[in-house]
Amino acid sequence: MGKIEEYISKFPKEVQLHLQEIRTIIKKTAPMATEQMAYGMPGYKTNGKPLVYFAAYKSHIGFYATPSGHETFQKELSKYKQGKGSVQFPLNQPIPFELIEQIVRFRVEENANLN
Repeated sequence: MGKIEEYISKFPKEVQLHLQEIRTIIKKTAPMATEQMAYGMPGYKTNGKPLVYFAAYKSHIGFYATPSGHETFQKELSKYKQGKGSVQFPLNQPIPFELIEQIVRFRVEENANLN
């Protein structure tokens, strides 16, 4: 079992399903991304630069797309609790998987243009 799978396996089954779906979205949207544990959570890089990270907590899933990903999708993310470069998706509400995919797609393009 890899480190990402090990991380996901530590959570309740329903949370695992959400985390696996987020991971699938990232891998599908950014197939060239490298995957590794970073800051104690699954992290992804493209072109040697951070792409996104995600983590599970007691009552939410944290999603980290660096400040630019959050700034660009500020309107769509406005209903969620946020910090600098982070957003919290409560576990008692539907996880916005389509929005996560849009943010990942944006970050892939952004990282591609940084070279």
